[in-house]
Amino acid sequence: MARKPRADMIAETRARLISAARHAFGTVGYAEASMDELTHAAGLTRGALYHHFGDKKGLLVAVIDQVDAEMTVRLRAVSHGAADAWTGFRDECAAYIEMALEPEIQRIVLRDGPAVLGDPWNWPIQNACIRSMTDDIGRLAKAGIIVPVDPEAAARLVMGATQHAAQWIAHASDPQAVSRKAIAAFNVMLDGLLLQPTQAH
Repeated sequence: MARKPRADMIAETRARLISAARHAFGTVGYAEASMDELTHAAGLTRGALYHHFGDKKGLLVAVIDQVDAEMTVRLRAVSHGAADAWTGFRDECAAYIEMALEPEIQRIVLRDGPAVLGDPWNWPIQNACIRSMTDDIGRLAKAGIIVPVDPEAAARLVMGATQHAAQWIAHASDPQAVSRKAIAAFNVMLDGLLLQPTQAH
């Protein structure tokens, strides 16, 4: 039987560790997840974890990156399925806030992530999110859909609002009720960017 290429073996090992960690972090939480149990579930050793991720914290970063990438795909599908650019932008923002209701995202990304890795604004994945939203807002402004505004400044403010709303939901005693209130208020705020017909003259 032909031996697998080294790159494939590395990718498979990383995938098994991330899968096991994601399950553990999403069910019992980062603090309670045992590295011995985690590596056993993956059929690997602690040495493999240390080699590929450095430590448990490095593994959490990899898990968050994977979850975030999946969230991005889902959010883009929301915006692409909308009737127009503005509705797509608004629905994508609301969908992000609603994702805070999902147990895995709530626990890994919104609770354990900041507790272990610090302020999300300092995470590398935030830079990509800022650039993407800046581009979206820039296109909306150029198309005359929203008022003239500095795209990056608006992107950072909108992202700050969505992230704070998500954290509020994740730590609320009644997440469903908070989600409804947060999205309703957020949409009112976001609509303030729209270029009103009277402003176009």
